[in-house]
Amino acid sequence: MTQCWWLYLLGCRDGRTYTGITTDVAARFAAHSSGEGAKFTRSNPPVRVLGAQAFASKSEALKAEAALKKLDRTEKLAWARKCAPISDGILHRGAT
Repeated sequence: MTQCWWLYLLGCRDGRTYTGITTDVAARFAAHSSGEGAKFTRSNPPVRVLGAQAFASKSEALKAEAALKKLDRTEKLAWARKCAPISDGILHRGAT
């Protein structure tokens, strides 16, 4: 089975957003929530996954992440609304 990469957008406690990539959204969210993730989320803990999109390769996910990070907040939230709903499947089985 080929591993896919996920681009994700988190909503943080202070109202800001955090963007990243991973192969397992649930595990990465847990790491961010426990303070083991990025420096930003250690001081701004995430409260929910706002959106996630699967990519076939890390390269594609990195390119999409760079593009998403250039958007303003309104555009990021619009991106998240266009994503497939975040399901327990994504959050609990990762990117299998």
